[in-house]
Amino acid sequence: MQRQGSIGGSAAIRIRATGGVLLVVHLTLVAWLMLRPLDVPWVTPPNLHPLAGIRADLALGWPQAAKPLGEGLALLAPLGVLLPMAHGRLAVSPLASLIRTAAAGALISLGIALLQTGVPGRVVDIDSLLLNTAGVILAHLLVVPAGRARLRRRQVHDDAEARPVTVQEELSQGRTPTIPRVGMAP
Repeated sequence: MQRQGSIGGSAAIRIRATGGVLLVVHLTLVAWLMLRPLDVPWVTPPNLHPLAGIRADLALGWPQAAKPLGEGLALLAPLGVLLPMAHGRLAVSPLASLIRTAAAGALISLGIALLQTGVPGRVVDIDSLLLNTAGVILAHLLVVPAGRARLRRRQVHDDAEARPVTVQEELSQGRTPTIPRVGMAP
């Protein structure tokens, strides 16, 4: 029996499997990019003041600020789509989905930041955590509601074309098995 609000049949399996595989591939790529040691002559101090790095980038002007800000937004942005895709539910509160996805993105970004403390040449930057989480939220807002609406329309269309089940076919499976209650042994 399928869960209420989940995608039916083989479409659900394909979407969840594809989402899961792409999620693993993306996280592997992010780990490879962000946890490699850097061979640099000097390292900047960690940035633990929220928005200080973003302000410093913006002070350079938009052309110079666009690259680091865009990289921060784009690094984990695919998670905003891949996490709900791997979950595979259609009938879910949009706000709950956004909060769950944003929290997962923030935790993954925090995990990367914590792992970077042990990697030579890498430093903690609180602004990267903020930008990564904002990228996840933006990707989720731009893609997931429209994608779910499209899949719901397709599911309604497919359900309308499905052959109705007769009462005889529905009853042919017999009674639902029950488990007898067994008392506890002394």
